[in-house]
Amino acid sequence: MTQPDIDKAELPLTEPFLAAVAEAEKLIAAADFVRDEHDLAEGYDYLQGSIAAVLQLSRAHGTSHPYFVSSTGPYTKMGLDNPDTLYYHANIEPGAEYLVTGVRGSTTDLSFQVLKGDYTATDVPGGEDAFDDRRLDIAADGSFQLRFGPPKENPEPNYFQLGEGASMLAVREVYSDWSTERKGSIRIERVDTIGTTPAEPDVAQLRKRYRAAGRMLLTRVHTWFNFPKWFYLDLPVNTLTEPRLTPGGLSTQYSSVGHFDLTEDQALIITVPKSDAPYQGFQLGSRWYISLDYVNHQTSLNHQQAQVDPDGFIRMVVSKRNPGVANWIETTGRTQGILQFRWQRVGRVITPADGPTYELVPFDKVAEQLPHYEHNRIDEAGWRERIAARQRAFAERMLG
Repeated sequence: MTQPDIDKAELPLTEPFLAAVAEAEKLIAAADFVRDEHDLAEGYDYLQGSIAAVLQLSRAHGTSHPYFVSSTGPYTKMGLDNPDTLYYHANIEPGAEYLVTGVRGSTTDLSFQVLKGDYTATDVPGGEDAFDDRRLDIAADGSFQLRFGPPKENPEPNYFQLGEGASMLAVREVYSDWSTERKGSIRIERVDTIGTTPAEPDVAQLRKRYRAAGRMLLTRVHTWFNFPKWFYLDLPVNTLTEPRLTPGGLSTQYSSVGHFDLTEDQALIITVPKSDAPYQGFQLGSRWYISLDYVNHQTSLNHQQAQVDPDGFIRMVVSKRNPGVANWIETTGRTQGILQFRWQRVGRVITPADGPTYELVPFDKVAEQLPHYEHNRIDEAGWRERIAARQRAFAERMLG
């Protein structure tokens, strides 16, 4: 058997990607916020997840036969992923028409966002359009159809115009109750190619994939290094902003943000009214701008999970050590990180009165600063049950 004629000078095709991995590793190791071995290990874990993500995404990057893929998840985190959200996206182009069909699940929110461009180290993508399922015609059985495409003179209902430069359709399903709410189903097809077969990749295309994956990896690392600097790190430490529309996010989402720096003997007590918004959530993030472990630790709480005091307020204690209260938010050993509130599917302006207040206190004074401390207390068995409930509900959600 004769060997195919291969230009040896072109090999190995993975070299550009491996060079990008090596460069990304240097960026992680040189990050100015790395204080100890724990921070560095977290950075390398983040790098491994990012490598897995970009390799998958580079394979799904074509627009001729699109399909939804997971944008970020528990093992491929980026962009301060919300523990209550499942993220999907499909790559699109503005000159084509796409049919999206699905069945609405029982999650609190289902939203769509058309993005122009991609997240880069200098900017965030412009939202060409962002909306939730209240703008859709949904049948009694939960099924729906919507179309995205070029401008039309007389578009049918559920038709959304793609603006110039539109490149991605992002979908979010948001949970409040992890144990009872269920995700729906969704698919996308390009109207002019459905029923046809995409061309199989040749060596040249695979070479482009590896190069693209390398570029995506470095862009990912650079971007999320910079994002906290844009929106968080200029704020006074251990404070939170008033609620505001989320920069670069959904039109129906407000957020309050900050960053913490706590010693082992300090705690940040955060008080917020339980909202009438369908979704209200709080989480911690690392300086790598990803969620902390929200499965095996209580690093996030939404308004369904949190204990609400008799006066209608949710009081959370952010600390390294366990204060013995149900609404302890674990820093999982970190001294620095991100603070983030979200209100979604809102039907009104979220005002400063809806937002959080905060107080930095000595850890041994936490009980004195909680007006309903006896109501808040939890023993070791109760805490283990809270964590077990998160672990079980997460396992069902990811396979459901």
